[in-house]
Amino acid sequence: MKVYIDLVMIVNFIFDFILLCSVNYILRRNVKFIRLILGSFIGSITLLILFIKMNNFILFIFKFITSIIMIIVSFGFKDIKYCGKNILYFYLVSMLMGGGIEFLNNQFSYSNEGLVFTNKGLGISYGIVLIIGFFMYLKYVKSFKDLKNHYSNYYKCKIYFNDRDLVEVNAFLDTGNKLIDPYSNKSIVLLQDEFFKEIDDLKPLYVPYSSLNNHGLLTCYKALKIEIDGKCYDKFLVGVSNENFFIDGINCIINSQIMEGLR
Repeated sequence: MKVYIDLVMIVNFIFDFILLCSVNYILRRNVKFIRLILGSFIGSITLLILFIKMNNFILFIFKFITSIIMIIVSFGFKDIKYCGKNILYFYLVSMLMGGGIEFLNNQFSYSNEGLVFTNKGLGISYGIVLIIGFFMYLKYVKSFKDLKNHYSNYYKCKIYFNDRDLVEVNAFLDTGNKLIDPYSNKSIVLLQDEFFKEIDDLKPLYVPYSSLNNHGLLTCYKALKIEIDGKCYDKFLVGVSNENFFIDGINCIINSQIMEGLR
């Protein structure tokens, strides 16, 4: 049997790219497409190793390590929980896609007379089956997204501190976040401290705050505007959070007042 390695790599690249795009879409990771393409490319290149003779256990370990590398390259590594969730959804989507493609492939390739099944020899390429499976899967992804939006709100945001300093973050809309500067009546966006390391000429403002378990002064900075889904808001301050947010992939917390004031 002839095996065309170039076609196998192309199909594998398309399949990996669809999987990574699906994970990116479901978990709202909002990574750039170039990272997804690079992760898919790594998956297709490592396919060449499979032509080396090895036992099933070593092959399984190799495939698992390859998937971890693909996930880290595509989505980065923030912590074990973040990476583990990406890997979990990668395999869940893979099983769903693989099962759907196998079903379509069998439906198009075989016919039966009673209990006897024969190959019809229908000239439908595996790539077309992949595309059909992808569009079927989009329906599943949309349904999953609609369900998830009932309890969480993720947004891709751009915060402009001045004309040259811009940070892009994954933000979470927390309706319980009511932080407001009592002096200027400006709402406060919380941003992880790591984003302030490369920004110069910022003058801190200290805003008093209180919560159920703590109170004190919150270090804040002025910013020109925040852009969310193409709309902007400028009456806000950016507060420094020295702790990680306990939400996967989130490094910024916004409140409803900002969402209501977008224009």
